[in-house]
Order: sequence, then structure tokens, then C-alpha cells
Amino acid sequence: MFEALTLARGDGRHERILKTIARMDVLIIDDWGLAVLTDPERRDLLEILEDRHGRASTIVTSQLPVDHWHEAIGDPTLADAILDRLVHNAHHLTLSGDSLRRRSAVTKTLDQIAQA
Repeated sequence: MFEALTLARGDGRHERILKTIARMDVLIIDDWGLAVLTDPERRDLLEILEDRHGRASTIVTSQLPVDHWHEAIGDPTLADAILDRLVHNAHHLTLSGDSLRRRSAVTKTLDQIAQA
């Protein structure tokens, strides 16, 4: 999403893409917090969440605990504004246990793979 917005900023489609995202019934942000947001990403995210606030659903998945999201956003003032719109009226689901990927993975040695 942020890459598309960066490209759109350069060719004049930025506002149109922001409006399109705002109109979506559900926005899913997967793997939130893998890297600290840049300043343009923070501002875009705030604008998106502001436009969607109280009107549309946003789902965020993350391995990063919510109490570390300020650090992932990077700017304390914008982090407060973003999290105010994202977290305060949210339903929180905390999952525990092994990853389904790990549980369903079959471990094979290189010899076993070569024989297959």
C-alpha cells in the first residue's frame, strides 16, 4: 500500500488512491510493525485512518504487541493520533501457541528431498 502511495505521489494519483482506500469496506493491514514507518507513510496512514474512522473496518495483524506500536510508527505525536483512531475502539484478539505454518510443516533432510 505504501509503495503504491509513494508512486502515486509522483504521478498525481495520490489523492485518488487515498479516497479509494477510504471507501473500501474493509482494509486489512497484514504484518504490521515489521519496519518503522517513514514520515510520508505515517502521514498517509493517519489520513487513511482519519477518513475511515467510524465508517469502515480496518483489520491489523501483527506479531508486535500493541504496546510497542508507538516505536513502529516512529513519531510520538503522529503515533498518538494514529493509535487513537486505530486502537481505542478496537476488538483485540491475542493468539498464542505454535504457528500453523510450523505445525503443518514437514521436516525433511536434503537426502529425503533428493530421493523424492
